[in-house]
Amino acid sequence: MQTAGPLVIFDCDGVLVDSETVSIRVLLDGLRSKGLEMDEAEAYRHFLGRSLGTVTRTIREEFGIDADESFLEGMRQELYARFRAELKPMPGIAETLDALSFRRCVASSSQPERIRLSLSITGLIGRLEPNIFSAAMVARGKPAPDLFLHAASQMGADPQNCIVIEDSPAGIEAGHRAGMAVFAFVGGSHAGTPGYRERIDALSPEVVFDAMPDLIHLVQKHIEDRGGSAFW
Repeated sequence: MQTAGPLVIFDCDGVLVDSETVSIRVLLDGLRSKGLEMDEAEAYRHFLGRSLGTVTRTIREEFGIDADESFLEGMRQELYARFRAELKPMPGIAETLDALSFRRCVASSSQPERIRLSLSITGLIGRLEPNIFSAAMVARGKPAPDLFLHAASQMGADPQNCIVIEDSPAGIEAGHRAGMAVFAFVGGSHAGTPGYRERIDALSPEVVFDAMPDLIHLVQKHIEDRGGSAFW
């Protein structure tokens, strides 16, 4: 059964937590250990917002690297260690979640364990549980729409009444393919990567913003532009 009212769907990495630069450094170190040198800009183009399955397939098919379980586990443990030492919430996100009067959930390409670890380290998990959805729950990760549609279905929301908060081209494409409005957040530490803003702008998200507290009035304005709360 669908529930009236908007649903705000948050990506996790690069939106709720400022994790993308840490994640990319770990991935680059792992690729380097396999003999592949890649710069950050190229890594973001290939991997930003992608599920583990997609990343694994890409490095195997495009770069000829066998990402076996021991390789992946080694990177996972290194990433979690760096998260525990370095990971921070996105500036202003706690206050934004506290002030946001609409229903919300998380829909992330990361594995469930990683999502919950990230949100626990940064003190956000209590504001978002139990409504946390992972690409591991669907057949296809972003840029396919499966995860966002799954989240909307589980939350009882009509896709056209959902607002996706994303930072990656893959996530923006997935949100639009799901028939949802997409707000592109470009305030993470990785936003200055060469070509990043151009790739975001080329996908024509409904809103582009770089300060998380702005989300409160941006969501309200979006609702008003669609005819006010009665529309929902």
